[in-house]
Amino acid sequence: MNWSDLFAEEKQKPYFQKILAFLESERLQGKTIFPAKEEVFNAFNLTQFDNLKVVILGQDPYHNHGQAHGLAFSVQNNVAIPPSLRNIYKELEASIEEYEIPVHGNLEGWASQGVFLLNTTLTVEAHKANSHKDIGWETFTDRAVRKISEHKENVVFMLWGAHARKKKSLIDNSKHLILESSHPSPLSAYRGFLGCNHFVLANEYLSCKKLLKINW
Repeated sequence: MNWSDLFAEEKQKPYFQKILAFLESERLQGKTIFPAKEEVFNAFNLTQFDNLKVVILGQDPYHNHGQAHGLAFSVQNNVAIPPSLRNIYKELEASIEEYEIPVHGNLEGWASQGVFLLNTTLTVEAHKANSHKDIGWETFTDRAVRKISEHKENVVFMLWGAHARKKKSLIDNSKHLILESSHPSPLSAYRGFLGCNHFVLANEYLSCKKLLKINW
């Protein structure tokens, strides 16, 4: 199993063809869609299936210019770090003694180590949060989560917030580690995310399974 198998299966299905047709139509009408066309599947391009160790689920991409580049919670270089990511960094700083908060919000370094940063909706119209939540993306991303659960072992799934926690039923918890908390958004981070210790627990689990830890 690899990502090309998943895409080969799903691209044949009417729902996936409808997504692509919808996006093409929106672009032809002059609407701005984020992330850029060539970055929509960045999570899959930057984290190889064989190397995948951790799954972090986001919801939909950032909807302002220069932010989204296909990785959940991540922004492009030279862009202000968004509030949720600031809280992620704050949790890392509090739980890992030697951790220093980066000056940027680009998480490609995590992706290259096997952290799959998946938004459950992969596109959004500029300045309209959740505008593409009903076009079919969740069917595709749910399938990706199922494939990981079925074909991998010893993956850490971090489910932050009610939306991500709904995906728990897609994951076989007999062969994977599921970590749950509130969302890192400023509205909910203090209800369980800050202090959750997920990054330490993930590395302890990976070490226990004789897998390389993530350098957060």
